[in-house]
Amino acid sequence: MMTASQSDSMRRGGRVTGGLTNVLVANRGEIARRVFATCRRMGLGTVAVYSDADAAAPHVIEADAAVRLPGNTPAETYLRGELIIEAAVAAGADAIHPGYGFLSENAEFAKAVLDAGLVWIGPPVEAIEQMGSKVAAKKMMDAAGVPVLAELDPAEVTEAHLPVLIKASAGGGGRGMRVVRELAELTSQIEAARREAESAFGDPTVFCERYLETGRHIEVQVMADTHGTIWAVGERECSIQRRHQKVIEEAPSPLVERTEGMRARLFEAARLAAGAIGYIGAGTVEFLADEQGEFFFLEMNTRLQVEHPVTECTTGLDLVRLQLDVAAGSVLPAEPPAMHGHSIEVRLYAEDPAHDWQPQSGTVHRIDIPSVLTEFDLLDRPGVRLDTGVVDGSVVGVHYDPMLAKVISYAETRGEAARLLASALHRAKIHGLVTNRDLLVRVLRHPAFLAGDTDTAFFTTHGLAALAAPLASESDEALSIVAAALADAAANRGSARVGGGLPSGWRNLPSQSQRKSYESRATGTHEVGYRFGRTAVTVDGHDGLVLVESAPDRVVLSVPGERGPVRRQFEIARYGDQVYVDSPLGPVALRRLPRFSDPADQVATGSLLAPMPGNVIRLGAEVGNHVEQGQPILWLEAMKMEHTIAAPAAGVLSAVNVTVGQQVDVGAVLAVVEPVETQEN
Repeated sequence: MMTASQSDSMRRGGRVTGGLTNVLVANRGEIARRVFATCRRMGLGTVAVYSDADAAAPHVIEADAAVRLPGNTPAETYLRGELIIEAAVAAGADAIHPGYGFLSENAEFAKAVLDAGLVWIGPPVEAIEQMGSKVAAKKMMDAAGVPVLAELDPAEVTEAHLPVLIKASAGGGGRGMRVVRELAELTSQIEAARREAESAFGDPTVFCERYLETGRHIEVQVMADTHGTIWAVGERECSIQRRHQKVIEEAPSPLVERTEGMRARLFEAARLAAGAIGYIGAGTVEFLADEQGEFFFLEMNTRLQVEHPVTECTTGLDLVRLQLDVAAGSVLPAEPPAMHGHSIEVRLYAEDPAHDWQPQSGTVHRIDIPSVLTEFDLLDRPGVRLDTGVVDGSVVGVHYDPMLAKVISYAETRGEAARLLASALHRAKIHGLVTNRDLLVRVLRHPAFLAGDTDTAFFTTHGLAALAAPLASESDEALSIVAAALADAAANRGSARVGGGLPSGWRNLPSQSQRKSYESRATGTHEVGYRFGRTAVTVDGHDGLVLVESAPDRVVLSVPGERGPVRRQFEIARYGDQVYVDSPLGPVALRRLPRFSDPADQVATGSLLAPMPGNVIRLGAEVGNHVEQGQPILWLEAMKMEHTIAAPAAGVLSAVNVTVGQQVDVGAVLAVVEPVETQEN
């Protein structure tokens, strides 16, 4: 058994693990950077692998060595175990850490790593095999005394079983998962789930189970060594989800905190689960719980979880370090450290919650989160931690998950942790892509969340439209648009070759206002009219507004109010025709409109535009077919998810401009539905 000082050394640093010298991470993005950070703190070398799409990614640049995996899609690259092992040997790595996703729970890959003479930073192959099939895992857990939800054979599902949940047997993260409420939809949804599972995990196997409309998603972090010690490190609550994928996670769980005896029962069940399969290393036992504290086994993830930082912040443990130590044969102390304080993690995604969670792709011009005390490291005082796979200038493509970053807060109380995180996200400068930032802030500030009343139906219960609404009100957005126009005017004066020092548009005699137009994704087109005089500027529709200061990147306005004027500061950034205005009132993203439009840019009525770049995987109708409003016309695959493109109105499909297998860009005209009204005329 370790002494207290030895245990602290294991948690925070101080020695190189066993004989390891060089670790390859068989993954990308944020998790690769996370593992590399601990390796550097331990004095270990790092090796990255990368697809062609990731050639300039931060995890590649930061590694000591990097090996190319030719291709772009996961199937060509990060799911090619033989190429990854060859890369490890070529770069002189002596261990492979799988991260999460991709091959992290692939028993054949783990065995191949060991057969190649490399150290596998993960559980035994047998444990992965036993938990790799969620169907077999449930049967094993049932036999071990862990409460489970019964599995349903898809062929035997009846109306009495509805609703049911289809799940991928080989993976997680919401992929290959569907809720079915009508029996007629079961077959098509199983087929879609199988396609997603095959694309994401290389295994199309799916199964069904009874779906609980509301529930609490509670999971227990376990850590086990090769000497028989099994830790239940702490629980996390991950109930707020979209499409069955976690969005906000926290430790400890509000439900467990207020339910007497629940933590002890959870920890005992988690230890039983780990012990039943001879588990070694870091893993997570996931449960679905009700409000009374009863819970059922969902699955065991035989890897590190995305949400592991909240456990690290509330225990002081570096879980990646423990993975490396355990793989080298280190002995865990008899008991894990107690939890302290509260930590909340949000997943910042490049997606649009207000438009069916559509994933986004493109360039991240800027990502700046204030109040960040550390990146990829422990927090021991109130503040914010950032774990991200992107930096300014990174390109988010269509081949991988659209998560930009994990933003994590820690504080002594849950309320303070929520306030810290909401404030940091509210004030963050995130330019270039639509994200779920506004939704995250609204959830963190919602009375139900602050009361700990969270379940898997949170978005349905409290209204996705309201939660996804912009942080800036319409009146505040209008002020931000005025600031954008005045900053543009300042930029124009600054770049003028003649008379740059004169006020923009100034005349000796009163004249018409100058006008600038902008498009807001949330509220449409706005026109700003303003006129500079000898000493001030007049803005149409904003009586009493005073321009205190203006520069191309900063505008200060004095805004009139019932109790007197209030000074407001706005920061403005431009990238081509994209304009971003950041202020304490809330972030505003705009597109500057040209003074004159090109007729060639007009899109025909009834056109179906690609909402994102993607690959056409299926067509649902042919030219000349009559289609109904909402009828699927084609399906796109982007970021490992299927997206249905439906008819905007009833009519005749007059054009299909794509074929199966074709890659399309965002905004491309995929097909045209000529509405019934047009046909009749």
